Amino acid sequence: MTSPIRILVVDDEPDTLGLIELTLQTAGYQVHTAPDGEQALEKLRNEVYHLVLLDIMMPGISGYDVVRRLQSSDAKLPPIVFLTARGRPEDREMGESLGAQGYLTKPTTRGKLLDCISQSLGQAPPAHASS
Repeated sequence: MTSPIRILVVDDEPDTLGLIELTLQTAGYQVHTAPDGEQALEKLRNEVYHLVLLDIMMPGISGYDVVRRLQSSDAKLPPIVFLTARGRPEDREMGESLGAQGYLTKPTTRGKLLDCISQSLGQAPPAHASS
């Protein structure tokens, strides 16, 4: 039996964090959360995750800066998917330039979220992802 896929969800909005956590747990993922960039970095230093779902606009350290700090450390960088309200082309380009495997704008659908995560992990999308 394989171990569950561990995803770290980072968002400063408690309602968004809870909704994403529930969505991913029902899809079979093991979900851990962080309400800001500092706590995300701490968790990433101490735990292994298969993917990070990361907001960009957060108090303190932005999602972009979380990725930059990880890239400048010796830590192995898991796939990053940005999930953000920032949908401008330059924001998407910044995410891509930082090596993000995915970029979703809020609000998004459950299907788009699960499809993006599956693609970022190199998996076939779940059969129920279209809902």
